[in-house]
Amino acid sequence: MVASLCNTTCSLLLRPHLSQNYTSDKCSARKLTSNKSELRITNSRAGKVNMDLNLDGGEKLYLGMDFGTSGARYALIDKEGELRAEGKREYPLYMSEETVDWVKSWRTTLFGLLEDIPVSLRPAVASISIDGTSATTIIVDGKTGEPLCKPFLYNQSCAEALPIVKAIAPPNHTVCSGSSTLCKLVSWWNTSSDIPKMPAVLLHQADWLLWLLHGNLGVSDYNNALKVGYDPEVESYPPWLLSQPYSSVLPRVQAPGTTIGTMKENIRTQFGFREDCVICTGTTDSIAAFLAARANETGKAVTSLGSTLAIKLLSTKRVEDARFGVYSHRLDDKWLVGGASNTGGAVLRQIFTDDQLAKGYKLLKDLGASRVDEVFTAGGGSRNEKWIEIRERVLGLPVRKALQTEAAYGAALLALKGASAAAAQ
Repeated sequence: MVASLCNTTCSLLLRPHLSQNYTSDKCSARKLTSNKSELRITNSRAGKVNMDLNLDGGEKLYLGMDFGTSGARYALIDKEGELRAEGKREYPLYMSEETVDWVKSWRTTLFGLLEDIPVSLRPAVASISIDGTSATTIIVDGKTGEPLCKPFLYNQSCAEALPIVKAIAPPNHTVCSGSSTLCKLVSWWNTSSDIPKMPAVLLHQADWLLWLLHGNLGVSDYNNALKVGYDPEVESYPPWLLSQPYSSVLPRVQAPGTTIGTMKENIRTQFGFREDCVICTGTTDSIAAFLAARANETGKAVTSLGSTLAIKLLSTKRVEDARFGVYSHRLDDKWLVGGASNTGGAVLRQIFTDDQLAKGYKLLKDLGASRVDEVFTAGGGSRNEKWIEIRERVLGLPVRKALQTEAAYGAALLALKGASAAAAQ
């Protein structure tokens, strides 16, 4: 059993954080006020925050990066969980054959965020973790790590592979959806002409980005690996999956926030990070948002509304039912039960009434999850007070905005967890 995220971060979650002021530019950069800081906004496109802080001798910081559907963010925290710097970047839209070259875009954004981190703070960064969109899949060369095809995006459906997956997976399993990672793997396997010629590895968006930093190919986490069929309860791939010819493509799986290795030397020296900076396994964007929201008790739920709508409930019981798009992510000795839509809030409001949206939490209870007693709201929709009022009225439950609403903060907590575990060994 891995060290508990709840236990690792619980003492942090109740501490006061730096007060926040906001400024607007092209990318809505955020300023942080502190008696240690000298504020400078220097790049309107990146929306970065440069802060010259007087770090205590030997002080360590922890970096989380969130790669969402429309852009990426970073959050830098200290051991007390205080936010020391943050910033964001839009994805540059590189075009290739009339489609967006997402691999180049993500790579450019990753190193752009590293460059945005204040130079004075980089030597203090002890660990890094990244979250990415769930089921965004990249098949890479097993030797070089370079993509063998265009990435399968989080909302891309491979309907032609679904009957094949349903024929091998248990009924109503999480993978029994056209947009599951396993359906994407099967689709690639059945259409690629290069399979006999070279080894391949399946990576998720966060896995691949982390690989760029640590260089150890083929490592994932059990949150991202859920939709390819990994069973986090027994910590292995199930026999029905391992018996398939494409099982050789599956990555090794570790708990989120596990140290993989140190940062590659060329990157470390280029950007000025410390020699012992470690890279930790990541998670999905909705899990990172849940961690950031501090809903660390059974019955606490988080609704994350942005380009997707995700609902997560901390439960003592695991619930899976692909008929309703409901699945459970492991969070140490508990389960995050819920699901996500692939449409943003504005579209959802056109399709569903308020009462139908509220039925989501009732469905989780009917399927056996713990009862909801409080809801935190995160994501872009958390800035809409009207939405919060509607949710509270319809759900008949306390609804409040999470003090930390960015998934990058949750990824930073994973980085802190990984560094703490490594130091304890």
